[in-house]
Amino acid sequence: MEVITAVVIGIAVGLLTGGVVYLFWVKPKGEKIVSQAYKQAKEILEQADKEKQAKLKEAEVVAKEKLLQARAEFEKVSRQRRNELEEFERRLTQREDTLERKSRDLYDLEKELRNQEKEIDKKIKEIETKERELDKLIEEQQHKLEQLSGITAQEAKEELIRLVENEARIEAAHLMRKIEEETKENAVQEAQKIIATAIQKIASDYVSETTVSVVNLPNDEMKGRIIGREGRNIRTFESILGVDLIVDDTPKAVVISSFDPIRRAIAKLALERLIVDGRIHPARIEEITAKVQEEFEEHLVEVGKKTLLKLNISRMHPELVKLLGKLKYRTSYGQNVLDHSIDVAFLAASMAAELKVNVQIAKRAGLLHDIGKAVDREMEGGHLELGRMLLRKYGESEKVIHAMECHHGDYEPRSVEAVLVTAADAMSAVRPGARREVLEAYMRRLEKLEEIASSFEGVKQCYAIQAGREIRIIVDSKKISDEEAIWLARNIAKKVEEELTYPGQIKVTVIREVRSVEYAR
Repeated sequence: MEVITAVVIGIAVGLLTGGVVYLFWVKPKGEKIVSQAYKQAKEILEQADKEKQAKLKEAEVVAKEKLLQARAEFEKVSRQRRNELEEFERRLTQREDTLERKSRDLYDLEKELRNQEKEIDKKIKEIETKERELDKLIEEQQHKLEQLSGITAQEAKEELIRLVENEARIEAAHLMRKIEEETKENAVQEAQKIIATAIQKIASDYVSETTVSVVNLPNDEMKGRIIGREGRNIRTFESILGVDLIVDDTPKAVVISSFDPIRRAIAKLALERLIVDGRIHPARIEEITAKVQEEFEEHLVEVGKKTLLKLNISRMHPELVKLLGKLKYRTSYGQNVLDHSIDVAFLAASMAAELKVNVQIAKRAGLLHDIGKAVDREMEGGHLELGRMLLRKYGESEKVIHAMECHHGDYEPRSVEAVLVTAADAMSAVRPGARREVLEAYMRRLEKLEEIASSFEGVKQCYAIQAGREIRIIVDSKKISDEEAIWLARNIAKKVEEELTYPGQIKVTVIREVRSVEYAR
């Protein structure tokens, strides 16, 4: 109980002490702090108000300056635009004055031209009147002359023209005959000299065409190995290479038959390698054949390069070089086409050198003139058109192409080189022994050509020339006109196509001439 009383008394004393401390020390000090804080806040507000006023005044000054500046700029732009408008208005006024002045001038000029036109019309009428009077006087004078001479003016004019024309024709005929005789004499001598010189510079071997190749065997037992069990080896060989392999009773030999000389050459080389190898079965045949074909492509390129080196020709497209190599295995009428092309190149170049024209163009065109024959068994068309296409495709010059395309006379030559290539081609082809064909079949074809041409009305004579590649027909000029000669050539060509079988193409030439003969007594 005493403890409780003591605690209560302690609490009371503490409260009393706290109240006294608050009243005499804490409260006065708090009021002082509050009073100072209020005073500081008031000062801050007053300072802020002063700064705000200063900022407002400063902003107002800046705004007024910008306004003045904008107004000055606007006035400057306005003055400039006003000056431009005034200048534009001044120019329009000047232009309007100028147009008005020109309009007045044009009106005056038009008026003057109308007056001049009237004067011209008046003078024209006067001239026409005088012309009529002059024509009348001329007619009267002409009538008097006709009465005195006894012939009309038209008759006199015709007589004078006839006399002058006859005299001119006689003189021209004599002059033309003299020039023609002198030209022929000189041309023949010069041509013979050039051709003889060209032929003396070249010597070529003759070749013969064949459609079979013979492969020699070490013994007859090899024939059985080539045939294989139930003929599988020979069937594989023939199907891959596209040839016929003939195994007959010929001792120690088999025959390879094909109209394609390249296939025949590849087949012969492949068969010889198989015989040396000894392993002959379908898989080995395919392997050896593929390898030989690949090597043969390289061989063709090498042949073409050697040909160019032999003729001293450079810069030719690789595909043309390869096609030259293929010509080694192409024959025409028994003549090897590559050898023939080399001959033509040499002959054309020799004649070009004698005539002092472009030797390189003549040589190049001579070598490439039959290049179409390298692909004429693979592509549609004659060798001439195929050759033109190939040369144009592989970048040969137009001069070379033109000289090449004229060698059969299908195109009119426009250069000396074209004529030389044609002459060289004929010289190489028609020399004795150069070509071989079965004589009986050859003669039958020539006779049939002439028979077909003679069957048409109006034909006087016909000749098969150029080994049957051209037929020339001479017609009666009284029965066949110029227009009918064109249709006659077309009809003969059509009948030849229907009734004859021949290699390449045949040119049909119809000749219609009128001869006038006079004798001086």
